[in-house]
Amino acid sequence: MEKVFVKVRCSHLPDGTIRPESLEWEDGQVWEITRTIHVAAPADHEFEGIRYTVLIGSAEKYIYRTGNRWYVEPVRMEVDSS
Repeated sequence: MEKVFVKVRCSHLPDGTIRPESLEWEDGQVWEITRTIHVAAPADHEFEGIRYTVLIGSAEKYIYRTGNRWYVEPVRMEVDSS
């Protein structure tokens, strides 16, 4: 899996939960995370770290935390060769 490391602003709750609040892309653009929908550990090594399913605007996205670093998978644009 290719990784793009990003900055994530998050809050640390008293129970140890980490809640991501915004994501800053490489070019400085900031995306507010309006909700964390699900947090999952990998099954069968499908990804590294912890996967957060978050809501950015009206879109569900995955962000990943491994140690103190956060990453996303790059979006691949397919070109129609026909």
